[in-house]
Amino acid sequence: MSAQPAGSRAAGAARVGAGGTPPARASETPQPEPPPRRTHTWRRATLATLITTAVVLPLSAAARPEIPAPAPATLPHLTAATLDKAYAANRENAAEASRMAAAHGDTHRATADRALATPTRDLLHFDGRGEGQATEVFGDLAHADHIAVLVPGSDTSLDTYARFRADATALRRELNHTEPRTAVIAWLGYKTPDTISTTVTTTGRADQAAPHLRQFIRQLRGIVGPTPTVSLLCHSYGSVVCARAASHLDATDLVLLGSPGTGEDTATALHTRARVWAGRGTDDWVAEVPHIKTDLFGTTVGFGTDPMSPSFGASRFAAGDGGHSGYFDPGSVSLTNLARIVLGRTSEVTHA
Repeated sequence: MSAQPAGSRAAGAARVGAGGTPPARASETPQPEPPPRRTHTWRRATLATLITTAVVLPLSAAARPEIPAPAPATLPHLTAATLDKAYAANRENAAEASRMAAAHGDTHRATADRALATPTRDLLHFDGRGEGQATEVFGDLAHADHIAVLVPGSDTSLDTYARFRADATALRRELNHTEPRTAVIAWLGYKTPDTISTTVTTTGRADQAAPHLRQFIRQLRGIVGPTPTVSLLCHSYGSVVCARAASHLDATDLVLLGSPGTGEDTATALHTRARVWAGRGTDDWVAEVPHIKTDLFGTTVGFGTDPMSPSFGASRFAAGDGGHSGYFDPGSVSLTNLARIVLGRTSEVTHA
């Protein structure tokens, strides 16, 4: 094809506007300009979504019919000698809760309760009512030299217990590689907040949970005595729970995992004799959470200083490149360091 003469190109350009369309004729009425975009519309939509998510969804969840379950079993005074009786009583209670949930038509809860009722499960506590609570032991608690207590964060209930249990079993296997006289306890002893809710941004649920955690640790010391080390591994919102209870916990180590903050500005302000540790994976989204604490309509929102900040004063350990739910992944840097902390091999912990 031959090249177009320059004159023709110029004429064509004159006939075509900058937008690639022919210009309007002089006699034509100009089209009205589109109204300016209202940039605040998306803001209103975003706010509406946040309000709906944070308020309406929790209210809807609260309106869900309660799953029927028996009251917790009556247990003997817990000592090393009565552990087996307590385990058996709680398994029987979980089995009854499973039957009641099935009759109610909630097959998911029925399955979760039935799993807890199997003969291999050792439950120090079980309550199938509402969102449910369970305290499960992995290992020979009566003869353990080192004990780890896992405290979970938001969205943990009997319906999601399997993932929490997986973390506990992973830690138990890691500890067993070098020291068999260990025990791990998965403590789901409080009503955790929903991740998308107003309760997850305040200490309210933690304040309610703290007395129960203190009572449990006293009960645990009554079973095992003062000699074994006790490490609390507190994940996400669970770190707020541990912080609120810290001043009255007979613990060797207090480990904050993926913590949004504790509500205190320094580790010293926790008033604990335990060594305070903090770890966060490089892919953990909680790093993006603003570490603020402010009064909003009479309620304190946020948890203040980042525990990974040098000013907080915790011993920071390397947690690898995992995400918010990856601290107990088998083979991970985080799991290796957590096992070293629990075993008291602190000189081998790699630091962040």
